[in-house]
Amino acid sequence: MRNWAPGELAEAFRYATDWFRVYVEELNALNVYPVPDGDTGTNMHLTLQSARRELDLADTSKMAEVARAIAYGSLLGARGNSGVILSQILKGFAEALRKKEALDPPTLVEALRLGAETGYKAVMKPVEGTILTVARAAGEGAKGDTLEAVLTSALEAAREALARTPELLPVLKQAGVVDAGGAGYVRFLEGIQGYALKLPLPEPPKVERYAQTAFATEEFGYCTEFLMEGVEVPIERIREAVAPFGDSLLVVGAEGYVKGHIHTDDPDGLLAAVARFGRMVRTKVEDMREQHTEILAMAGASEVPPPPTGLVAVALGHGVARVFRSLGARVVAGGQTQNPSVEDLLSAIRSVPSPKVILLPNNPNVFLAAEEAARLAREAGKEVYVLKTRTLGQGLAAAVRYLPEAEPEELLPEMEEAAKGAVTLDVTWASRDAEVDGLKVLKDKPIGLLDGKLVLVGETPEEVLEGLVRLAKEGKEVLTLFLGPNTPMEKAEEVAGRFPELAVEILPGGPDLYAYLGVLE
Repeated sequence: MRNWAPGELAEAFRYATDWFRVYVEELNALNVYPVPDGDTGTNMHLTLQSARRELDLADTSKMAEVARAIAYGSLLGARGNSGVILSQILKGFAEALRKKEALDPPTLVEALRLGAETGYKAVMKPVEGTILTVARAAGEGAKGDTLEAVLTSALEAAREALARTPELLPVLKQAGVVDAGGAGYVRFLEGIQGYALKLPLPEPPKVERYAQTAFATEEFGYCTEFLMEGVEVPIERIREAVAPFGDSLLVVGAEGYVKGHIHTDDPDGLLAAVARFGRMVRTKVEDMREQHTEILAMAGASEVPPPPTGLVAVALGHGVARVFRSLGARVVAGGQTQNPSVEDLLSAIRSVPSPKVILLPNNPNVFLAAEEAARLAREAGKEVYVLKTRTLGQGLAAAVRYLPEAEPEELLPEMEEAAKGAVTLDVTWASRDAEVDGLKVLKDKPIGLLDGKLVLVGETPEEVLEGLVRLAKEGKEVLTLFLGPNTPMEKAEEVAGRFPELAVEILPGGPDLYAYLGVLE
């Protein structure tokens, strides 16, 4: 097999991402480590997709650009423990390529070995029996005079190491499975080999068993992630700051960005601790107990029969997501600037055990994807109703009226009425200079939106927030305020004190790019 030019390597990566997608549900069903957060396949696939998007924007005639796209894209899109580790393996892989003009067998061997080394260095307490073990075996086993030979030998060693993972991790042996992250790495390498051999994409395997059914429901804490930019302090300092908050800790970075992942019981405290080191671009907090319960329901292992009606809501901000979950919703991460895909919505609908589901898109940009996901779910036998909530405030107001024991025909009129009666206040910063509806907007200055429409500009977020409340409070009784990652509680309390006629609740965890998200009801 001849050497690969940069463009061929980019195509191989794209094909491997498609190959990996076939096995996402199989990998999700395997996941048990380190606690059941159940979406290893999804997280690794999203990480690969992010790198693929960077490749689509890169000049793939140059190996340095291909290498940068793989490393940078996978870091920005890394999801979950397995996804962050995969991003570091890819970072090491890419480092071996940067100064090469083509991918030849010695370079591939070096890339596989350096990828594993970089993965190990990223983890504060490496655990054997995981993706790290499998990646190291692939690197050590890689040899040959052709790319095909190197891939074949690396895959053989990786599969042997994967088969041994239950002997290294008792939790895997208890569940009777191999490590999900390690299996994902094997599937990725298979995809690279599949491109080389011009193999067709395989059919998805049928998932008949979920490893998490071997475990009782417990308090698993929160899988918490953050992405910051403009970070100038050493990575080690951030690792030291977050280490006391929990385990399964990963903090990695490149080009001024820092990505973090940790399992903790105090996500708000963790995010507040790291926010001072840079500008928070994105956060994600998942309740792993909720995920575990959903997976048991999907596997038919729940002891409680499902209620007739389920609820799925699209939400940005971990505090907003937490409120939706407390109201009984299955949450899909997404919204303004981060629209979820049809696949994301469909997976959430499928994960709800109820035969009927109400879907709250909470953003007009999500309507089309929501309708398509609903159509596909109906074809599979689920009754899905899309209530076209346009803002997070409308969605929250509607979710308050949700009762899982009621039928959708009873719920929808009341939920729609509640949504129409809510007003959403957004305080964020202008991304560019502009003039909108007679308002002159300056880049990086605070702006205020009522139900998605720009109505105010100001010098401080608090000035804008106060102005929005005064514009919209007529006839309202309750104001719920969600704080952005860098917004101090004291400033919100100061503004709230100016409205004694309103019952005000202030919560952390608003959307990442906002100073405040408010809901008036």
